[in-house]
Amino acid sequence: MSIGGKVNYYFTGVLIILLILFALCVPAYPDSTQTNVSGSNTAIEGGYTSTATTTYETGSESTSTTNNTTNSDIRSSPPQATAPSYNSMTQDVCAVGVSAGIQTFGLGLSGGKHVIDKNCERLKLARILNDFGMKVAAVAILCQDERVFESMIQAGTPCPIDGRIGKEAKALWSKYDHERPDYKVYVKRMDERKKADALEQIEMTKEFEAIEADKIKEETKDKPR
Repeated sequence: MSIGGKVNYYFTGVLIILLILFALCVPAYPDSTQTNVSGSNTAIEGGYTSTATTTYETGSESTSTTNNTTNSDIRSSPPQATAPSYNSMTQDVCAVGVSAGIQTFGLGLSGGKHVIDKNCERLKLARILNDFGMKVAAVAILCQDERVFESMIQAGTPCPIDGRIGKEAKALWSKYDHERPDYKVYVKRMDERKKADALEQIEMTKEFEAIEADKIKEETKDKPR
């Protein structure tokens, strides 16, 4: 009876040792998922589970569980779109460089162009004409700018038109006002002036009627009954 019990204990001990060695030696492979997108690298790793169970003869149980999950999200900066540069090559030029660029993940656009500065050209042409002694022509080309045209009108020296200057030019500009460079502003200003004149006329009419009413009252009082 005692020999059989010792054998049983030895067998149980060996079985327990084999179970422990089996649980420790078996490798655990974690689940791994990786997603690559332009400008982004996302790796998700996890799912590692380790379980060890030991049963004793007395009926007690020991359980060990390990869970390991790793998440990583790596984002890289996108490449930069560079707008083209403009080189005028000389200072005596009336051109301006305009460029722009936009960059998103995976796509970049950029572009540029030359824009002519009309006001710069006008000044250069007027200066050359004045140097040649063509003063009226120099003023005429400056008058193509609505600001210059308006300032000349306000100064009482209207811009030349059809070879006319002074009062004759003013009369022609009044007749052919649609040719004015500031025509839209001029029409709006004239409409506002008409409204102001109409309001002024209404106020004058009210004042006149009030004066007439007062006269009638005075005349009625002076009449004998």
